[in-house]
Amino acid sequence: MASPFREQIYVLVRSVPPGRVTTYGDVAAVAGSPRAARQVGYAMAALPEGTDVPWHRVINSKGSISFRGDVERPTEQLRRLEDEGVLFDAGGRCELETLRWWYPDAG
Repeated sequence: MASPFREQIYVLVRSVPPGRVTTYGDVAAVAGSPRAARQVGYAMAALPEGTDVPWHRVINSKGSISFRGDVERPTEQLRRLEDEGVLFDAGGRCELETLRWWYPDAG
């Protein structure tokens, strides 16, 4: 079972609609722990295959997918985002200014 903080992260990430993205830092801030972006990343990495949490919609603050030694997961993340209409430029960045989800119900 996930910790209460991780459960809160998963609830927030589930609220991000298809075709939109959020950042690790945004999720941490809305969860009340603005310095916990890394923990959000750990929570996304801990999800089992087949999860209903749309982990692929969480990217870094530069608008890019974070590559951490694993080649398959970032490739899958890119494919899923592109399937939802999120486009990346030649530098691997999306238009974070227009695609970023701002959690309107988070107060």
